[in-house]
Amino acid sequence: MIYKTSGTCSSAIDLEVEGDIIKSVSFTGGCNGNLQGISRLVEGMKVEDAISRLKGIRCGFKNTSCPDQLARALESLEAAKS
Repeated sequence: MIYKTSGTCSSAIDLEVEGDIIKSVSFTGGCNGNLQGISRLVEGMKVEDAISRLKGIRCGFKNTSCPDQLARALESLEAAKS
């Protein structure tokens, strides 16, 4: 699934989820090193755990962040399953 981000330096998140486990995450744009770190940390994590840890994180004065956008992407993926 490719999720188009909003309000962040990254423009998209490409993620693969199998069942309720995050298999891979790749950001387009943004702070490359930080986003690679986030991606590796959430790989193998349950979707609900990643959402609860990342949702609501803000970047400076922005109302969102790349981690928050990842949580939103995972939420939209979960909603599509329902």
